[in-house]
Amino acid sequence: MEIWITLGVIVLLAIIIVANGVKVVPQSETRVIERLGRFHSVLPAGLNIIWPFIDKPKVVYTRRVEHLPNGRVYVRVSTTSVIDLREQVYDFPSQQVITKDNVTTEINALLYFQIVDPKKSVYEIDNLPNAIEKLTQTSLRNVIGEMELDETLTSRDTINAKLQAILDDATNKWGVKVNRVELQDITPPESVREAMEKQMQAERNRRAEILNAEGEKKSLILRSEGEKQSQINQAEAAKQAEILKAEGEARAKILQAEAEAEAIRRVSEAVAASNTNPASYMLAMKYIDTLGEMVNGRDGKTVYVPYEATGVLGSLGSIKEIFNK
Repeated sequence: MEIWITLGVIVLLAIIIVANGVKVVPQSETRVIERLGRFHSVLPAGLNIIWPFIDKPKVVYTRRVEHLPNGRVYVRVSTTSVIDLREQVYDFPSQQVITKDNVTTEINALLYFQIVDPKKSVYEIDNLPNAIEKLTQTSLRNVIGEMELDETLTSRDTINAKLQAILDDATNKWGVKVNRVELQDITPPESVREAMEKQMQAERNRRAEILNAEGEKKSLILRSEGEKQSQINQAEAAKQAEILKAEGEARAKILQAEAEAEAIRRVSEAVAASNTNPASYMLAMKYIDTLGEMVNGRDGKTVYVPYEATGVLGSLGSIKEIFNK
């Protein structure tokens, strides 16, 4: 019976020794081992064997954020021996900062960082989560304090870059790499927001008036250009009409002149065939036409006799000879 009790005690001690001497570390995690109070090693992922009761994992602080139903953020700080090597995110509660133009603004930020040297993160700083939080808050106040409110609202990328550079440089000695910083919300006071909304509304109204004025200007320009083009087209049409009319009249005169020339040629041929002077014949014809015009419209009682009556009579005789032949 005593043998079984002794064997049971030995088995129990073996189980306790194995449980304390064998450490299985998950991937992306590690543990800092101290031997009799001094740093000994950093356990890699996988199965590790340590001296029980002599080697102990170093206890570190961890930070966890809980979002309450009322919208507030509760930060819970606890202790653990596990060091997470993955990229972590710290969501900081809103804090009040003062801009360069003395405007109190609420800002909350997100910090993305990663532990790259577990030994430094344990021995170079006492409470790493608390140190990162306080450093981020003070750095944020310093950066925002150098900028005016309008610049703060429009320069988030600039603020993020400045904060990342400051935090990365400061946390380098703690074995931490700050990958990026993101500002979530920038909330000015209510009075400032109302003033900004009025300013934005006034700016929208001004832009609308400018657009309307530009539209009316373009409309007037297009209308005047249309009227100008219409007048040009009308003038061009009138010009073409006058040109066509003049060409028509010129063509008619040419045709009339050609007809008269042809008539004169034929008369000249006929007169020449009768051995009569063509010039006398033409003169007689003109005299007769002129006498007809002079008598037309008169009372018929007045007789007009040309001054060169003998020449006219001679021409009439020539005409008579032509018709007789």
